Amino acid sequence: MQKVGILNSSIAKVLADLGHTDKICVGDCGLPVPAGVQKIDLALRLGEPPFIEVIKEMAKYMQIEKIYLAPETKIQNPAQWKALQEVFPESEVEWVMLESHEELKAWEKDCKAVIRTGEITPFSNVILQSGVIF
Repeated sequence: MQKVGILNSSIAKVLADLGHTDKICVGDCGLPVPAGVQKIDLALRLGEPPFIEVIKEMAKYMQIEKIYLAPETKIQNPAQWKALQEVFPESEVEWVMLESHEELKAWEKDCKAVIRTGEITPFSNVILQSGVIF
């Protein structure tokens, strides 16, 4: 049994298999998942686990070079926007603003997995792009 790190075996496996520029989407409990993309559903009950807690844990164990966000996050969920800025300072990670939430959902088809949290606030969705550790 693993002593440290992400204990969810599905997430740990996806992280271990990532290559440079591969993507993972992390979202709220209502985010649709395209056919053929692995869905990892963490939702236990409404609000649990929170989106930002899953993001913070992912950031500890994943080399992230870019994050992709919909502009609706900044406008309609400013608390989540602020929390993401605390986890991903723009001096360390490139922020890519997509055109819309619909575009973010379209990009999910290119993700290795979609992790759904228990989050119930709107537009709590992000795509994380893997960097390289050397």
